[in-house]
Amino acid sequence: MVKFRKQSITDLSNILIGLITWEKHPLEYSHAVNYVDKITDICEKLDTKKLHSNTQYQSHKQYGNKVYKYRRNKSTTWYIIYNYDKINNIVYIEKILSNYVTTSE
Repeated sequence: MVKFRKQSITDLSNILIGLITWEKHPLEYSHAVNYVDKITDICEKLDTKKLHSNTQYQSHKQYGNKVYKYRRNKSTTWYIIYNYDKINNIVYIEKILSNYVTTSE
């Protein structure tokens, strides 16, 4: 089972708004919705993964101890940060960040 924390839902909304209002190359609404739906689909399947990678960046560790890297294209990677309860097999999606705001400390 996958549960979305309030912050991760806000992140998905902000991603959608950001894609639509992007000054460099705004996306059409339907394309932006599909983009965010793909991220959501990936999140919803994290509970079926056999391996769960540990967070590496300090800026990610403050949100959760596991991360899934979704490489959207050659320049954009989304980090889905979550906590995993192995006993109940529940994934709690905590935060979704792009490589553009991730710093490598």
